[in-house]
Amino acid sequence: MPKDSLLEYFQPDSRPPDEIAIAWRHGYRMMRWSYGDLLRTSAQFARELEARGIAKGDRVLLWGENSGQWIAAFIGCLLRGAVAVPMDAIAEKSFASRVAQQAGVQLAVVGRDLSLPGFAGFIMDLEELHESVSGRPSGNFLPPRTGRSDPIEIVFTSGTTAEPRGVVLTHGNILANLEPLEREIIRYRRVERIFHPLRFLDLLPLSHVFGQLLGIFLPQILGATSIFLDTLNPNEIIHAIRAERVSVLVTVPRLIESLQNQIERDLAASGGIEKFKRAFREAEGKHFLRRWWTFRKIHRRFGWKFWAMISGGAALPSNSEQFWNRLGYAVIQGYGLTETTSLISVNHPFRLGRGSIGKTLPGLEMKLSVDGEILVRGENVAAGYWKDARLLPVLDSEGWFHTGDLGEKDANGTLYFKGRLKNVIVTPEGLNIYPEDLEAELRKEPGVRDCVVIGVDHDGNAVPCAVLLLRDSSEDAAALMRRANERLAPFQQMSHWIVWPEKEFPRTSTQKPILPRIREVVQTELSGAQNESGVAATSSGTPGEILSKIPRGATTLAGEAARLPASSIERVELLSALEDRYQVDLSETDFTAADTVAALERLLDEPQAHAIKYRYPRWAQSWPVRWTRAAAFYLLQRPAMLLLAWPRVKGRENLRGVNGPLLVISNHVTYLDPAYILAALPRRLRLRLAVAMEGERLAAMRNPPPGTGFFTGIIDRIKYLLTVALFNVFPLPRRSGFRKSFAYAGELVDRGSSILVFPEGELTSNGEIAPFRAGIGLLATRLRLPVLPMRIDGLFELRQARKRLAGPGRVRVTIGAPVACEETLAAEEIAGELERRVAALGAE
Repeated sequence: MPKDSLLEYFQPDSRPPDEIAIAWRHGYRMMRWSYGDLLRTSAQFARELEARGIAKGDRVLLWGENSGQWIAAFIGCLLRGAVAVPMDAIAEKSFASRVAQQAGVQLAVVGRDLSLPGFAGFIMDLEELHESVSGRPSGNFLPPRTGRSDPIEIVFTSGTTAEPRGVVLTHGNILANLEPLEREIIRYRRVERIFHPLRFLDLLPLSHVFGQLLGIFLPQILGATSIFLDTLNPNEIIHAIRAERVSVLVTVPRLIESLQNQIERDLAASGGIEKFKRAFREAEGKHFLRRWWTFRKIHRRFGWKFWAMISGGAALPSNSEQFWNRLGYAVIQGYGLTETTSLISVNHPFRLGRGSIGKTLPGLEMKLSVDGEILVRGENVAAGYWKDARLLPVLDSEGWFHTGDLGEKDANGTLYFKGRLKNVIVTPEGLNIYPEDLEAELRKEPGVRDCVVIGVDHDGNAVPCAVLLLRDSSEDAAALMRRANERLAPFQQMSHWIVWPEKEFPRTSTQKPILPRIREVVQTELSGAQNESGVAATSSGTPGEILSKIPRGATTLAGEAARLPASSIERVELLSALEDRYQVDLSETDFTAADTVAALERLLDEPQAHAIKYRYPRWAQSWPVRWTRAAAFYLLQRPAMLLLAWPRVKGRENLRGVNGPLLVISNHVTYLDPAYILAALPRRLRLRLAVAMEGERLAAMRNPPPGTGFFTGIIDRIKYLLTVALFNVFPLPRRSGFRKSFAYAGELVDRGSSILVFPEGELTSNGEIAPFRAGIGLLATRLRLPVLPMRIDGLFELRQARKRLAGPGRVRVTIGAPVACEETLAAEEIAGELERRVAALGAE
């Protein structure tokens, strides 16, 4: 039975309140909200809107990264009847300000690092939304009467330089897409129960309707979990898919291609690429189960629950679709626009049509015009365009919406995407050239990492020009162009091409190349002219530009001679930004050695040696090892310390009512420091403490260096196993690899463990506390934990005297009061403050 509004999906009893609804990365933690948490915060935000006089139909801007708070604000607007105005997190602040002005926004919920210059309304911090509204009541909230024709959001779709154009979507628009999907889902409920709960990893921005469909609405129908990441790095995505037991990945074609490239790079690095290619060829036409078994190592890497990818936003290249299908994964493509509430057609997950974008949704009419343009009409077509508080029509006189896209239909009614109407290149002979056909041939060349084909003016005619991103700067672009042209019809062949001067195309948040900017560069290049700023200035996301956005990363030199920031924190941010931008994994050892932008450019161009691969001992968190560790402490470590130097503990009263997790910090005197910290902590914290240890030292114990004697090597490996098992240590390298260590610390905290770190990074040489490294400030803010300062005294004097035994109380351990760190402070400031707190414990 048709629903009256979307509110029917978000009733308090619509889902079990304890099931996890959302998980999202915040710093190094995965935050999780149940359906109860989500609806409670949403109702509290609706109360906040009510208290601020925001009524039905008033506009609220939502601008920030995907998170539980973003969804709570969106649902809160829905409950209050307010109209959400979602804004892409990467939008320019000037564009966001123009949108806020044009939409008549009265309240803005904005990410901490974003700003709205000139906005006169009230602004709420998105990251603090839960805390800001927690005092509001959540029960007995009565939403206003709402119908299918009432607007739910205005989605602005134009670029940063164009006049904002808002697409007004109503309850009925979204329901017209959801209802046929829900009817199909009901048929497979029994199958879903076997795999319940489904988990969607949504890498699309929630400011886009397709991201909302797969990140908010469909999970609500299925009782599924939506998972969001703050990275596009393929290795981290693969890790998250396995760690979070993801069922379905929702993303854009470029990310699916990046995952394929990552798999192939890793196979090449391990020497298994040729074997894989043979198996891949032999798997053609084989039964699904046979293919699944053949590529079981890849399935193991992604986790056994992962089975499908949903691709939207653009057409997925056929070779990438074939790659994942042959490995045994379902690749589901959908097609639609913002004006059609994200969907016109979609592939059935169990009846896939290779290369197609599926069949038209029930209840929607679709036809092709005489020139092949896709025309649609139905309830899911937007109510209109927002302009000065008026609605402008989106339909022609006969009620059809013109998509501007070209398509073909087969005898079964399956739709195939052929490209953009405005991008069709018409030759002097009147023949149509579709850029997508040419790009498909170019992508068959192994040396092409990515490409676009655009039409440019040349001698008064339109000609196709290929713009290439090469895998290696040594690739022979002319030769690969010649091979691609040989596979094309004579009228399709490309006589013009350029290698893109930067490492990456300028892209939108959904990873689409920004064609107008690319066309501008190409036209300038072909004409032989140079603009004032140079070719490179038109591309976004170059190493130099990314460097300029890193806080405190300003340099005194310009261009390639610019120095990279010396601060380890700034380097962490820069490395993460570059890996996300170029979707590669950089060697942290080589990155640490790079000191200029020019060196960084070379690093991105050339294959680099791999950094040390540190092992993160997840086996140490298993229950048999945890019980063994507890028994060892009470039966071995505690009696041994009674004999050696039982510490006198001060400040235990500071831990009353504190159950953890905590970030424990202490000065570093000897390698026995963790034993004294464990002895000083109460049992509830002691048994769930993980210790960060120098990564290089731990790696050398696990894999003794060449030249180590046979028996010495065995002893070192035994030491490694005992150290990890009895003290729950994990590697924290000094030089490279620290990002993964920080992320692993986040995993441990998510499991309920406290973390012990020695911020000096090395043993004291004179008994004084050395300066704390800035990394502790980064950990404190991104782990979002109270920091527990501790201090060990008296042990250095024993070390200097080379004494192994001392009377009880000779060693003193002082526990300070837990302290919360402000996320807005710089990491160096936090490190300095924590150093002062630990130093002050010596005077107590």
